[in-house]
Amino acid sequence: MNHERWAIPYGDLLTLLLAFFVVMYSISSVNAGKYRVLSNSLYAAFRGQPRTPDPIEVGHERLGSGADLRISIVRQDILKNQPRAYLTPLPLLPPKPAAAPPAAVPAAAADDAMLPRVAANVDRALSELISDRQVVVRRKPGRIEVQFRSDILFPSGSARLSGNAVSAIRRLAAVLVRFPNPVRVEGFTDNVPIRTLQFHSNWELSAARAGSVVHVLQKQGVAPRRLAVIGFGDQRPIASNATAAGRRANRRVVVLILSTKLAKHADPAWVPGAGT
Repeated sequence: MNHERWAIPYGDLLTLLLAFFVVMYSISSVNAGKYRVLSNSLYAAFRGQPRTPDPIEVGHERLGSGADLRISIVRQDILKNQPRAYLTPLPLLPPKPAAAPPAAVPAAAADDAMLPRVAANVDRALSELISDRQVVVRRKPGRIEVQFRSDILFPSGSARLSGNAVSAIRRLAAVLVRFPNPVRVEGFTDNVPIRTLQFHSNWELSAARAGSVVHVLQKQGVAPRRLAVIGFGDQRPIASNATAAGRRANRRVVVLILSTKLAKHADPAWVPGAGT
């Protein structure tokens, strides 16, 4: 019988223990410089104020500051275990040029002198409808009123534009898109009550009709910031509702083209030409 067989497993055990401690030692060996830079950089990024056990002398920069973050980790790996003085900061990328400010609107565009030009262009664009008395263009101080008879725009009790109406509004939009003036679309009805699933009263009907006109203007390129919708219902009649002719006159949509001065006075937040 061999009494020294225990030496074989004992030798194997010692070998395994040695390998175990070698692995543990290699894992526990950390580059203190790299760990310190990483720790302070992460702390500065998430907390705002980096922490460091070293006092900060006048004229020196704190670890984790912008200068410290400029040091490349790759260069640290190449120069590991070298004094920190050898780690030169990498050059910063040049800042991106600031975006150019939007072009300013000419001063003439903000003056009431622009309104006669707008009115002349509207007259040319809608000359046929004006001749047929389906559209009326009025020049008033600070604004131009383009009044459409509602019966040429919408079927009775509806806010859906007819084909001819869309064509007329597109011609008006082709003029408005060239100028910075704000545009307000107002809807009016007669005093005949309406109560349907779609329109609870004339208030909703008048606002929906004005909104339909605004949608066409927007699709043709008029900036939404320039547009506004108002529904007056039957509260602003221009004729007597006692006759059919009077009720027909009261059913109308008016496109108001305002001067930039008037719009700025009514809404100080409005910027001439914004979004055009």
